[in-house]
Amino acid sequence: MAGSAASLKFTVRRKAPELVAPAGSTPRELKRLSDIDDQDGLRFHIPVIQFYRRNAFMSGRDPAAVVRDAVARALVHYYPFAGRLRELEGRKLAVDCTGEGVLFIEADADVRLEHFGDALQPPFPGLEELVFDVPGSSEVLGTPLLLFQVTRLSCGGFILAVRLMHTMADAQGLVQFLAAVAELARGAAVPSVRPVWGRELLEARNPPRPGFAHREYDEVPDTNGTIIPLDDMAHRSFFFGAKEVAAVRSHLAPGLRKRATTFEVLTGCLWKCRTVALAPDADEEMRMICIVNARGGKGKQSDIPSGYYGNAFAFPVAVSAAGELCARPLSYAVRLVKEAKGEVDGEYMRSVADLMVQRGRPHFTVVRAYLASDVTKAGFGDLDFGWGRPVYGGPAKGGVGAIPGVASFLIPFKNAKGEDGIVIPMCLPGPAMDKFVEEMGKLLRPAAVDVADMFPAMIKSAL
Repeated sequence: MAGSAASLKFTVRRKAPELVAPAGSTPRELKRLSDIDDQDGLRFHIPVIQFYRRNAFMSGRDPAAVVRDAVARALVHYYPFAGRLRELEGRKLAVDCTGEGVLFIEADADVRLEHFGDALQPPFPGLEELVFDVPGSSEVLGTPLLLFQVTRLSCGGFILAVRLMHTMADAQGLVQFLAAVAELARGAAVPSVRPVWGRELLEARNPPRPGFAHREYDEVPDTNGTIIPLDDMAHRSFFFGAKEVAAVRSHLAPGLRKRATTFEVLTGCLWKCRTVALAPDADEEMRMICIVNARGGKGKQSDIPSGYYGNAFAFPVAVSAAGELCARPLSYAVRLVKEAKGEVDGEYMRSVADLMVQRGRPHFTVVRAYLASDVTKAGFGDLDFGWGRPVYGGPAKGGVGAIPGVASFLIPFKNAKGEDGIVIPMCLPGPAMDKFVEEMGKLLRPAAVDVADMFPAMIKSAL
């Protein structure tokens, strides 16, 4: 993080929040969410943020007006976003498509884009002012499902912050909607991707019959007080370019070194270092939850159609005793992550939906757990509303969720030297963060291996 940006102070002047409704008539109906969408672990609002430079070709165009108009037009196609959530029998969530609209805030800040530093990455100074939590807007039921804030900067650039009720969409679904907004902002008549609701595809079978252990939903008592306290939390981001990934990969056993994806390598590394930093008792069970996208992709069959914007991912979990995780080589952690990820297919998704109905939509286990979500291929960095691609686009911070401090994102990033890589925001108690940095330093020192062995495998984005 740029040192000067960390202490940056600025003033944001906001206009009163308004509701932006669909620009045309939309159906009034009740649409049930899927049994993946409405689980407890997704019942929260998640912020993303986009930073845009001044563009001389857009001189005289107001980004707030452009985005507001495009949102209204996009909501005609994605009209469920303009509705409100209701809870039905058995805690089932449904969208009442009322057409009331989404929250929109127009603002100005007395700061220039360059004041945020050479390398824009979370945590961002003044984030609470850039994505303002309108009082009463962050409940699950009966509140707007999206919040937009466009903050104009004194240099002519602007910041677009978006807050999404996660039960409605995952990262890929949100990017699909924002890409539609961007296309309409640039003059398109209709979005190029036709939205598909289709939530019945991920509903439980009747009767439900889960076919996997689903240890991600184990009921674990927090006997040792190991859910992370939220006071004195340190926020830092860590950059992994080709050199850093190769260094971490060099610590793996030769066969795994070639087979493991970048996500698996980094996730195993983070899990091991974080566990050492938190210093749990050796017999405590630690969990590494990996978010795995169930959509089709390269060489991957899926029942999820193109245009589907609901949540289409699972939370498979790797489990290990803390003592083993700390004492054994990095290969041990990476292998467990790889095995957990490999379980996810269409049958696994149906099994999760069944479990949700059978067990009352539980939250994934957060006791002694850590969650990693890869958004390197989600497409936040491609969203162009007419001012070009963002300088930074993606999650606004790490540690978000119903239980803060548990989640990290892998975000595509170009550092101040112009190197492409992945930035990962971390959130840990202060003393644990110091120990985490020390442990990470050990794995960033390459082991003595042939660098030619270490070309990373391609990864498929998850949320």
